Amino acid sequence: MLEAHLRSPVTRERLRAGPAAPYVDAFAAWLTRQGYRPIGIDHALRSLAGWTDWLRGAGFTATELVQGFEACKAALATQPRVRHARGPNQESLAAAARLLRFLREQGVLPRPVPPASPAERWPLLGAFRAWMSQHRGLTEGSLDLYQGILGDLLGALGDDPRTYTAAGLRTFVLARAQPHGIARAKSIVVAVRAFLRFLGATGRCAPGLEHALPGFAGWHLAATPRFLAPAEVDRLLAACPRDPVGLRDQAILLLLARLGLRASEVAGLALADIDWRTGRLAVCGKGRRAEWLPLPQVVGAALLRYLRRARPPWPGPTVFATVKAPWHALTRQAVSAIVVTALRRAGVEAPVHGAHLLRHSAATAMLRQGASLAGIAAVLRHRSPRTTVHYAKVDFALLAEIAQPWPGGGRC
Repeated sequence: MLEAHLRSPVTRERLRAGPAAPYVDAFAAWLTRQGYRPIGIDHALRSLAGWTDWLRGAGFTATELVQGFEACKAALATQPRVRHARGPNQESLAAAARLLRFLREQGVLPRPVPPASPAERWPLLGAFRAWMSQHRGLTEGSLDLYQGILGDLLGALGDDPRTYTAAGLRTFVLARAQPHGIARAKSIVVAVRAFLRFLGATGRCAPGLEHALPGFAGWHLAATPRFLAPAEVDRLLAACPRDPVGLRDQAILLLLARLGLRASEVAGLALADIDWRTGRLAVCGKGRRAEWLPLPQVVGAALLRYLRRARPPWPGPTVFATVKAPWHALTRQAVSAIVVTALRRAGVEAPVHGAHLLRHSAATAMLRQGASLAGIAAVLRHRSPRTTVHYAKVDFALLAEIAQPWPGGGRC
């Protein structure tokens, strides 16, 4: 009943007199199941009353909630509510959006039709996704990246691959890469080449057309890995608060900094992937290869603290979820955002931001502790030894011992 969730009798009467009255009791119970705290439910219902008051005054009925939501949003955009005056505000719209979501889940309102994805708009892209997933084992994240690029390609050159020319493909790639740096430009070439290989393999265009696209200039191992020193990583971990958010963030940071996991691997880590009996966890990385990694004591202890004291009672299979309602699994972007927040909280000046910074830090720490490049490659799950050789350049002490003076010149 509404009385169990809303203390104000006046607000309860306002809600029961409004057009959303048939649904407010069930909506309050649904907020409880979604994990909202009592104070949050009380605030949401008070905000909702401001919206239903406006609906009633504007003449909207219980069958016109969606239209009333759009009309109220438009009205607030042109005439913001006066401060301290009763009426709808942005929090009212947020509460109304939750109510509409609840009604769609219950089947009272039809679910909105999402805009067509590039794969739906271009059936050729759907076939490409399925082919790459089956024959190349690409992850959904990589396919999403490719899809955005290839949607632009089809929009520029059309969906008949038989009309593609080398000049047209090169012109598209150059224009598409113009606003970006070298790394992004290379990914554009990779995506278009993969698409052309698919077209050639399936007989949709002449094979070998991908060779018409030269790569952007770039030198292998030219850059030095950007990383944090061990003391900075320790500061990052020590700055995590002891509340539920801090316990979750510390477990995530340890997985990134001690095991070198990628953000997508942390986000996708499932409860079933942790073997507590043998002290190891299964990681599904690039190419969808599942591999077992040892679970260090400090990482396992942080995971246990989070699972016992901070993880919400959410039935999802993944380890990490939002702490505040509504509960859902963390995304790859959320994991990277946690690293950015941790850097700011600890006052650490980082050369770059994001989860991959800690993967580089884990590799360089292992190297300086005497680990072999083969051992680092095993932990990071590199397919090619050339990738791991990249980290040899950060052993500055060893490089100083073997560096030779420039012929004919004085010392710098």
